Amino acid sequence: MPQAAQRCGRADTREHVLIVNHSLNLPVPLEPDPAQMRALGEDVLDLVVDFIEQRATAPATDLDHPVPTDAAGAADTADVLDFIGHAAQRAVDPAGPGYLAFIPGGGLYTAALADFITAAVNRYTTVAALAPAFVQIEADVIRWIADLFDFPPTAQGILTTGGSLANFSAIVTAKEARHGKTIYVSDQAHHSVTKAAALAGYPANAIRVIPSDAELRIDLDALDAAVEEDPDPFLVVASAGTTNTGAIDALDDLATLAHNHNLWLHVDAAYGGFFQLTERGRHKLRGIERADSITLDPHKGMFLPYGSGCLVVRDGAVLRQAHTAGAEYLQDLPDVGLPNYAEYSPELSRAFRGLRIWLPLQLHGAQAFADALDEKLDLAGHAYDRLQQSDDFELPWEPELSVVAFHHPDGPRILAEVNASRRVFLSSTTIRGRHTLRIAVLSHRTHLDRVDEAVDLLEKAARQ
Repeated sequence: MPQAAQRCGRADTREHVLIVNHSLNLPVPLEPDPAQMRALGEDVLDLVVDFIEQRATAPATDLDHPVPTDAAGAADTADVLDFIGHAAQRAVDPAGPGYLAFIPGGGLYTAALADFITAAVNRYTTVAALAPAFVQIEADVIRWIADLFDFPPTAQGILTTGGSLANFSAIVTAKEARHGKTIYVSDQAHHSVTKAAALAGYPANAIRVIPSDAELRIDLDALDAAVEEDPDPFLVVASAGTTNTGAIDALDDLATLAHNHNLWLHVDAAYGGFFQLTERGRHKLRGIERADSITLDPHKGMFLPYGSGCLVVRDGAVLRQAHTAGAEYLQDLPDVGLPNYAEYSPELSRAFRGLRIWLPLQLHGAQAFADALDEKLDLAGHAYDRLQQSDDFELPWEPELSVVAFHHPDGPRILAEVNASRRVFLSSTTIRGRHTLRIAVLSHRTHLDRVDEAVDLLEKAARQ
């Protein structure tokens, strides 16, 4: 047992043990001296690098051991970091290659470095005059995303905590632009859309749910008929990669329908949007460039840490009109020709999120992300082909992106047995009353070997 774990009174149940090279007595000053900063920084770096290095062999879930709840006995910084190391292991592991559930994240190391810089320099970036160079970085990131979808120079956007807040701001912006009363969504829309509508002040009867077709895309005929009879529609929300199956609505046709009825078209592309970086994805997402607004989650398709969302709006002036509010105590700040993001977002105080996207793009290049996403499309197709060759599973939908959805009469048992292996972690959903298993491939750390292992485990469980 490591000395630190002994001092904290915990049995060490980890497969891997953090080795701390430095140790400072507690308490550490609020303003450590440079030597103390370096010592702490080196040990934190060791913790992180060791953690990431272990992902290939670490269990996909580690929830069986007691959760460490008390660091009060810590005598030095080694004890504290050891406590954090234990706590980090007690989890389902979305940073690992075996996480094939829900919509995987990633946890890109270079984005974590960006967050460290951001937190350490602690610049205030919602008012441009206070940190114009960092605001320019964020503006460049948003422009890069807008250009990815061929949005015009009038476009503007915000970086958010995730798709939920982006969808909320999109609805508020659509409300400002169209002043209508009813919102149209598919029965496959993410629940954050209806939640955002409620938070924006719309009652349940103002949210009209349109059935999906056999491919789980919004039924355009049903939508058109419903809108024709509605005296005050203003917004239709399309999906570009549903959580259940990765289905993509017919975006080009939806854009035409929205134009004909003067509806605001918002595309929830939190999961699927960054496949636009690939040739196949751009083809599948054809028509998204005609949207009025798009939600994206860089913590999905760009493998960033959780808390990375984005909203881009074709007409940035409307986004600003929907969110701006004056404050007398800001009257002394000059206009520096950059966006004040406090005027485009519900947030006045927020973290500077631009660097966690900008730095990875600078260090890796956009092509690295495109190549990784192309690999995920290939892996989903591979899993689909293997499962289709089996007589045990029913696969009603060919994957459009990187989610494979399938049925088995004994699905809950199979899911439990596969997850009990702790080599992979899968999740299920219910589609039209049927239990549905899913393989969702998105992490930059997931490759062919782990997808094959997941299918092997599914086939083994199905034969029992």
